[in-house]
Amino acid sequence: MLEDKYHISCTGLYKIFKVSDLEVVALRGVDLAIEYGELLSIVGASGSGKSTLLNILAGYESPSAGDVNVGEFDLLGINQKEAVEYRKKEVGFVWQQTGKNLVPYLDVFSNIELPMMASELSGKERKLKVKELIEFLNLDSISTRLPENISGGEQQIAAIAVALANQPPLLLADEPTGELDDETSDMVLEKMRYVNKNFGTTVVIVTHDPKIEDHVNRSIGMRDGKVVKEVLKSRRSKNEYVVIDSFGGVQIPQEILSKSRIDSKASLTSDKSKISLNKILKRKK
Repeated sequence: MLEDKYHISCTGLYKIFKVSDLEVVALRGVDLAIEYGELLSIVGASGSGKSTLLNILAGYESPSAGDVNVGEFDLLGINQKEAVEYRKKEVGFVWQQTGKNLVPYLDVFSNIELPMMASELSGKERKLKVKELIEFLNLDSISTRLPENISGGEQQIAAIAVALANQPPLLLADEPTGELDDETSDMVLEKMRYVNKNFGTTVVIVTHDPKIEDHVNRSIGMRDGKVVKEVLKSRRSKNEYVVIDSFGGVQIPQEILSKSRIDSKASLTSDKSKISLNKILKRKK
């Protein structure tokens, strides 16, 4: 079964918003599979559909059509009560705006403990788990401070701890470095990589910044509500692919079209779902 192999599976996913008498198609048949324990980014400009996809994976939005499964949950037919249970057990979320992640009148320790209040843990067990997370993410020096008394980077790392409070297998982050400088952004992203490596948590980061590709193992590019490319990174190389969707359609990224032309000897990869840009595109001289 596909759900057994992949932590996240989307097939032909559509999301349509109705604004007055108009219909806005935010997602247009998205196909996406993410394995357990992956560290992945979804990159796209404003309006590309990346945030809509993330909100569906977080259980905040309902898909209009298609299939989307996360772990044991089918998000297409999920009701409100099931969505609450899903968000409590399956997923942790980090917002771009730090004010959404942390309660301003609670110190860092209490912010991390707050999501655990809905669990069956005793007070002693909660405090022990909070201490473990604080030690894990090196937050000891700021654990008694209010959010307003720590830096933006420290707030986002504290937000990661809050998102991990109930030990969810999936961590979603919406532009987590959007309000940070480069040095602080690198620090936050390294913490996410650390969480992925040491907790085995599946981490999905949505961003408009393509530089985040350097911090993840796989990056998905979106445009106009569709997945248009995929970048796979290894220790020795970084390979970029265009993606064929389940309907047989291909969207060449605009930045590639402006610099390259398609070679008639294009070859498919072995799984026939991606075409290597390294093989089929030639630079214009």
